[in-house]
Amino acid sequence: MTTEPMPTDRASTQIHNIGYRHYDGPRLGRAYARRSLFSQSLRGAYGLGRSAKSKVLPMLLFIVMCVPALIMVAVAVATKANDLPVDYTRYAVILQAVIGLYVASAAPNAVSLDLRFKTIPLYFSRPIERVDYVVAKFAAMTSALFILTAAPLIVLYVGSLLAKLDFAEQTKGFAQGLVSVALLSLLFAGIGLVVSAVTPRRGFGIAAVIAVLTISYGAVSTVQAIADAQDNGGAVTWLGLFSPITLIDGVQTAFLGASSSFPGMHGPSAGQGLVYLLVVLGLIAGSYGLLMRRYRKVGL
Repeated sequence: MTTEPMPTDRASTQIHNIGYRHYDGPRLGRAYARRSLFSQSLRGAYGLGRSAKSKVLPMLLFIVMCVPALIMVAVAVATKANDLPVDYTRYAVILQAVIGLYVASAAPNAVSLDLRFKTIPLYFSRPIERVDYVVAKFAAMTSALFILTAAPLIVLYVGSLLAKLDFAEQTKGFAQGLVSVALLSLLFAGIGLVVSAVTPRRGFGIAAVIAVLTISYGAVSTVQAIADAQDNGGAVTWLGLFSPITLIDGVQTAFLGASSSFPGMHGPSAGQGLVYLLVVLGLIAGSYGLLMRRYRKVGL
């Protein structure tokens, strides 16, 4: 018994040339991918390249950060004051709530959405490693925060020169302020990214970042005020270790000639300031380590 071959549909076996061509261009590699991820993340922190709705909050917070500086400059010029109303190192501490809100809005956008929509494996399918992803996101968030906090200091510095205040004194204060906000940017970026990377839910990330950065400051300040009312200056100083913004306040009080915002002006001494600095650096390094550990667990 012989079996005849089944007839085949000739149309279904045709091969069509739909224009696919092999890529012959340059292979730009990891460095280019890392730079692209950094620039994309930095632009995204201010809503650039995204919808108009995404630009509203970061741009509004940026304006809120700069408007008080403009008002101070206008008052100094109009009244021919001998000094600015607020020191450069104090400005970020006064507006810490605005900075906290910015981190709470930007950090989840930087990392939570990648986790929620499972785009991390797409990044790692390219010539990019986990360390490249973490470094790019950390650097972008730090840069975005530095822009937010340094811009009003530039306004104050330019205004002080227009008001013909002492050049050497203003330049020194401006440099101290830049060092302070650079350290603040590293610390807040690290904490914000770690908290946001815990959950793929953007709303949870926002609430958690606000709790860590803003509510912690309110709690520490309240307990410090109670300790100061009981004439316990030592407790006031050490309590500052438990909030990110009071950590920065302690470091700049000890090493940058800033006036302390602690109740009763109980700022840390040089020795205590060293402890503050070590804690800040430890938190920054720890944040980087936790991010690396988090993304080692994200499967391909």
